[in-house]
Formats: sequence, C-alpha cells, structure tokens
Amino acid sequence: MITIKITLKHGAKKPDYLTPSASGADIYTFLDEPVTLQPFQRALIPTGLSIELPPGYEAQIRPRSGLAINHGISLLNTPGTIDADYRGEIQLIVINLGDKPFTIENNMRIAQMIIAQTVPATFTVVAELSDTKRNNGGFGHTGL
Repeated sequence: MITIKITLKHGAKKPDYLTPSASGADIYTFLDEPVTLQPFQRALIPTGLSIELPPGYEAQIRPRSGLAINHGISLLNTPGTIDADYRGEIQLIVINLGDKPFTIENNMRIAQMIIAQTVPATFTVVAELSDTKRNNGGFGHTGL
C-alpha cells in the first residue's frame, strides 16, 4: 500500500475504491453545471483533484466499463498518464461515442485511476535488433 497526497477544490470528491479488491479508484467530476455531450463530441472535464505521486510512480487514468458499454462514454488518450512531477488538476478528455446525447453531472464517477510503478530506461542506439520468431509482425499478424 502506498499513500498518495492529494488536494481537492472545495466540494470536490476524493477518489475511492468501491470494493476491497478494486485496482482502480473511481474519480469524480467537479462541475459548476452539467455538460451534455452530443454523439462524437468531446469535452475537457475537471475533477477538482490534484495529486502528488512519489518518484517512480505514475497514475493511469482509464474509462469506466459501465459508462462505455451502456452509453458509449470513453476517454481519449486512454490510458492517460499522470507523471510523478505533475501537480495540476486532473482533467479528463471525455468523448461520447454513443448514438445519444449524454449528460455529465457534478460528482459523477467518470473514470478510474490506477497507481503503478514505473521503471526509467536508458536507450542505446544499435545497428540492429536481435531476431525473434515474431520479428516485425504486428497488427493482427497471428490472425483471429
């Protein structure tokens, strides 16, 4: 278990895990008024939440499956990454991929946040990479 420091704007809700084994903490909207997204429209939705991650960690922001299957609501640039040195408010690029307008209300559970360790890498330029059975196969090369 890791402790994450957070700040909340007045009236914003703290992230929470709704079940004991949930890996994602639900994140809530922080709106002055509802936002209605038409089909294929997107909007930047505030959360009123800022976090302080320790070095070596990131927060991954992901869509909620219930909103996706039931309403076509998702997040662009999914999963979004919040770096350990970012201190600004978490804001979400929400898109309506459904066929009906969808209204986002204040304090709605809109996304989930996963805290994950990161490993910094050193990149070394080489003349060629080692061969594998897959090599450069991708984008469905193994079939359905």
